[in-house]
Amino acid sequence: METIQLKKVSLNDVEELKSIGKQTFIETFSAENTEGNMQRYLDEGFSTEKITQELKEPYSYFYFALIEGQVIGYLKVNTSEAQTEKQDNRALEIERIYVLRKFHGKKVGQMLYKKALSIAQEINAPYIWLGVWEKNPRAINFYKKNGFIEFDKHIFKLGKDEQTDIMMKKLLIHK
Repeated sequence: METIQLKKVSLNDVEELKSIGKQTFIETFSAENTEGNMQRYLDEGFSTEKITQELKEPYSYFYFALIEGQVIGYLKVNTSEAQTEKQDNRALEIERIYVLRKFHGKKVGQMLYKKALSIAQEINAPYIWLGVWEKNPRAINFYKKNGFIEFDKHIFKLGKDEQTDIMMKKLLIHK
């Protein structure tokens, strides 16, 4: 079995992060969205400037999942004021867990989630929260399996299309 490794993403990894970000986003959402809305989102959300800005944010953290040096997925978490929506400043937001489709079912997402959980424990976050598209049952089930519950909804703009995200959270107990 191939060993999955995690690596903290640095500013030197902008191009790799753009590439895995675009590829996993396309694999996850292109079947349910128009080409125009997808392209608009990819151009804005994964530009070199945007990714560089995100990597420079001191309260955001990115990690790659790798097999034999190949990036196969990634994690982005936000703390404090870097959270995409006003929640508890002590909470941790999982903004992105994405894995290349051909590696689904190989526990890559679970490994990335465990990294997010360990960061939440390090900072004594009272809970972890996230938004997941209502039309992404695979992700919703993944988070439910990991103890997340729904607590709200919000609108996510993909190009010109307003979509509904289910907001989920998991309360944490620290020892």
